[in-house]
Amino acid sequence: MNVPNGTIKANVQAALEEDLGPGDIHVSLPSDDSDRHGTIIARSHGVLCGAEWANEAYRQVSEQVEVDWAKVDGETIEPSSLIATISGPVSALLAVERTALNFLQLLSATASQTRRFVHLIEHTQARVLDTRKTVPGLRLAQKYAVRMGGGNNHRIGLFDAFLIKENHIAASGSISNAVSRARMAHPDMFIEVEVESLEELDHALQCDVDRIMLDNFKILQLREAVRISRSFSNHRRKAVELEASGGISESNVVQVAETGVDFISLGTLTKDISAIDFSFRIQS
Repeated sequence: MNVPNGTIKANVQAALEEDLGPGDIHVSLPSDDSDRHGTIIARSHGVLCGAEWANEAYRQVSEQVEVDWAKVDGETIEPSSLIATISGPVSALLAVERTALNFLQLLSATASQTRRFVHLIEHTQARVLDTRKTVPGLRLAQKYAVRMGGGNNHRIGLFDAFLIKENHIAASGSISNAVSRARMAHPDMFIEVEVESLEELDHALQCDVDRIMLDNFKILQLREAVRISRSFSNHRRKAVELEASGGISESNVVQVAETGVDFISLGTLTKDISAIDFSFRIQS
């Protein structure tokens, strides 16, 4: 999934509007609006992400700005490494500085967090998934950042796949009722069911589902769930994927991955992140 240009434009427009308001009052400070050069430098280790959002920010303020990227999205960056050189009217460079850096620090943080988890479990078959726990208005941007970090995207929203959770099950009366109604309403849609016990897992395996999310299962429960699912799958044509979720951190993600689950979904990829530090300096 590529991020549509319209989405990037809308993200940037909203960010510039809140920062510039009716206009940057600092334009009166430079002696003139001649072309100047500036550089973006990384101040911490991480994975770069967000170049297109920065490009769009400069583009929306001035078509005369040129950005030359020394690094590309998905590339590892180190402290003091050159990220980009920007040239153009000094008023544009000053007006866009914070907006461009905000996108870079947020999306690079998401990509960097993802890369850490991917690296920890790369010796297993498990794949890292994101969730819907994203910054409002920036979901596609953060999901793009997850991919730049080596992770995989879960569903985008409430429209492109079913994830039948405990409240859906309660409202429907049972797992089988919820799954049957989902299949009836959208026969070809991907269906995942969240379960909270091995008993619920047994019920879900009897239904026409594509994946089962094991919510807050302990390590021993995850191993047993994998065993049960594999045994069940031997008697049906379509294997059911297993996804672990809930209570997973850097301290236990390896243990979770080594149980044999297919996926590990982590809200921490997009919400519990530390900004990657960048600085912008105009050359004197």
